[in-house]
Amino acid sequence: MNRNFPLSDHYDGHRFFNPGASGEPRGLRQVLRWRLLGERSPWQRPAADPVFPPPPASVRPGTAAISFINHASVLIRLPGAVVLTDPIFSRRCSPLSGVGPERIRPPGIALEDLPRPDVVLLSHNHYDHMDLPTLRELQRRHAPRIVTTLGNAPLLARQGIHATELDWWQEAAHGVLRFTATPARHFSARTPFDRNRTLWGGFMIRAPDGRILFAGDSGFGPHWREIAARLGPPDVALLPIGAYEPRWFMQAAHMNPAEAVQAHLDLAARRSIGMHFGTFQLTDEAIGAPQEALAEALREAAIDADTFTTHGFGETRVYDLSR
Repeated sequence: MNRNFPLSDHYDGHRFFNPGASGEPRGLRQVLRWRLLGERSPWQRPAADPVFPPPPASVRPGTAAISFINHASVLIRLPGAVVLTDPIFSRRCSPLSGVGPERIRPPGIALEDLPRPDVVLLSHNHYDHMDLPTLRELQRRHAPRIVTTLGNAPLLARQGIHATELDWWQEAAHGVLRFTATPARHFSARTPFDRNRTLWGGFMIRAPDGRILFAGDSGFGPHWREIAARLGPPDVALLPIGAYEPRWFMQAAHMNPAEAVQAHLDLAARRSIGMHFGTFQLTDEAIGAPQEALAEALREAAIDADTFTTHGFGETRVYDLSR
């Protein structure tokens, strides 16, 4: 049953939508056209990833240790709190255990080796971002606080997991941290019958000494400039760079690397980190294409590669948040 949410520029009383978007993400007919006529580059299982040191047990004030686990799963250790984004440790991102996209490599940090997260951020309800088996195990092991977007709490409650829901621009606090839900251009669905019944978005994490944006899943749009104008430019932006081909199908919901570079500029981010690549083959591009295209887009924009980078799977780097 649909819940009542306040009418807004992205909710019409029945469904959520992308304000000002020229086109919505595609429907079943377009999905069939893509799957029948698309030219998917086969992914080869990569060589074993390097083994990186574990995340640090603490960080200095004014810094953040950011660990890329896989896909959109990122561990962020700030002074006094650990934040985990869109965790997925399952073999597949699918409603069925035996079918659906299968991971091409193991998580860069095993779930049993994960430091206890204080807060888990869930950007939307797609299976590659809201993975119920992972969330149940995190609840059993750590019982972290869950912060998500509107409409997702009932599904989580049926799993015995309490969640705080936020509309775009609403805020939740955890100690000295503030989490503000931010707009994204995407959609939601877990079945053929619940499209856009729940909200999607990202989160600005505001610490006393700086800001980190977890962008979630998003197509390109004017919302990046609006986020910077309303909340301030992030010191670090976690931006999706994968799952973007073919463009006629994916552009409404996923940025390509060149658009991610423009989002970095629109946000006026000091640093950006690419995510949402190299884990599950969801679209047609080759496994290494997002990083190669990102490098090319950075060259064309005359942006230093250290300013917008990617981590190895399981790699942690410490970022200065103080200005």
